[in-house]
Amino acid sequence: MKTLIREATVVTLQDNHEIIRDADVAVDGQTISYVGPQKLWEENFDRVINGQGKLLLPGFVNAHGHAAMTLFRSYADDLPLMDWLEKRIWPAEGKLKREDVYWGTMLAILEMIKCGTTTFSDMYFFMDQVAEAAEEAGIRAVLTRGLIGIGEMAEKGLEESEQFVKTWQGRGNGRITTMLGPHAPYTCPPEFLRRVMLLQESLAVPIHIHLAETKDEVERITKEYGVSPTVFLKNIGLLERTVLAAHCVHLSEEDMDILKEYNVSVAHNPGSNLKLGSGIAPVPDLLSRGITVGLGTDGAASNNNLDMMEEMRLTALIHKGNRMDPTVISAREALAMATRESAKAVFLEKVGIVAPKMKADIIMVDLQRPHLTPQHDLVAHLVYAAQPSDITMVMINGQIILENGQLTTLDEEKIIFQAQQRALHLVQ
Repeated sequence: MKTLIREATVVTLQDNHEIIRDADVAVDGQTISYVGPQKLWEENFDRVINGQGKLLLPGFVNAHGHAAMTLFRSYADDLPLMDWLEKRIWPAEGKLKREDVYWGTMLAILEMIKCGTTTFSDMYFFMDQVAEAAEEAGIRAVLTRGLIGIGEMAEKGLEESEQFVKTWQGRGNGRITTMLGPHAPYTCPPEFLRRVMLLQESLAVPIHIHLAETKDEVERITKEYGVSPTVFLKNIGLLERTVLAAHCVHLSEEDMDILKEYNVSVAHNPGSNLKLGSGIAPVPDLLSRGITVGLGTDGAASNNNLDMMEEMRLTALIHKGNRMDPTVISAREALAMATRESAKAVFLEKVGIVAPKMKADIIMVDLQRPHLTPQHDLVAHLVYAAQPSDITMVMINGQIILENGQLTTLDEEKIIFQAQQRALHLVQ
C-alpha cells in the first residue's frame, strides 16, 4: 500500500526541530519513503490525502502504563499510593479474568488512538490478552508481564514471562515487542531480581521497573537495605542491563548520576504522580545530565485518562512552576519527550520521527480551530493549546487506524459496552 499526503505542514521531530510547510509525505508499506517539498510524482499511489490546513507529526509514544486498569477508572480516587493499591486496587484486581483484561485493554487502546497515541508501553498480567488486543487493533505495543517476587505467584510469573516473550516478540508485523517487568524494589527482593536478570540474559529483552515513585518506597528500601532504591538496583547488578525506570520521583544527586552512568531510560508520569500525591520528578535535572526521559500516562485508575497531550502539557507547566522558571522544559522539549524521546525510552529505533526509513506512525492535527489561531508557533500550539478532538488522522505502521475522527479497526460501541459491564462485577 502506497499513500501520499500532500501539502501538509510537517513537524519532523528531527534534532534540529525542523518544520516543513506545504510538504509531501510518502508512505510505502510500513515505512515513510519521502518527506520534503512538494514535487511532481511519476509513480502511482493507492491513496492520496489532502493535508492542507493540517499539521503532521509523529504519533505519541506512551512510555509507561497499565492499560486494562481503565476498568478501575474513578474507582479509588483521592488516596495515597499504598492505600490506593492495598485497600482498593489489589483486591479488585484479584477478581480479574482474562476476558476482563482483554476488554479493559481494548478500551485503553480505543482511548489512546483517539488521543493520537500510536505506541504504548504496558505492564500488567494476562498479557496474552493485552497482546491480542494490540494485534487486532493495529497499534504498536511494548509489553511486559508484571512480576511480584513475593508469594506463590513469583515462580508462575517468571514462567509466564518467559513464554510470553517467546510467543509475542515481533508479532503483529513487528508492532509488538516485549520486556521483563519486575514491579518494584519493594515487591521484588534481591533473590528474585537475580532470577529476573538470569532470564533477561537468556531472552535478551529490556527490563521495565517502577523506581523511587514515593517517599514511602525510598524509606522502606533504605530501612531494609541501607541504601536508596536506585543504589539497591545498582548493587545487585540490575542496572547493568537495558532498563526503563518508571516514575523516578524521589532521586538524590547520587541516584541521578547512577542513572546516567548506566544509561537508564526514565518514564515520567506527571499526571499520575500529581494525583496520587507522590511528588514531582526532577526532570530538568535528569535532562541536564543527558538522561533519556519519555512520557507516560500510567494507568487510568490513577490519572484518570490516557491523554498524552495532557501529559505533555503538564510536563511543560509543572516544572516551570516548581522551579519558578518559565524557561524550564520548553514546548519543543515537551513535544520531543512525548514522541522521539519516549520512543528511545522504550527502545524503539524506527519510531518517533517523521523521516525516510522511519516507521509510518504519524498523526494529523486540524489547524483550522479557534484555539490554534493565529499560528505564530505551531509547536507551542501543540503543547499548550491542542486537544485530542483536533486529531483527524492516525496512521500506524502505514495503516490508517483513525480517519476524520472515525476508527477503522475497532467497534467503539461494543468496546464501551463490554468494558462497562465487566468493570461493574470487579468492584461489587
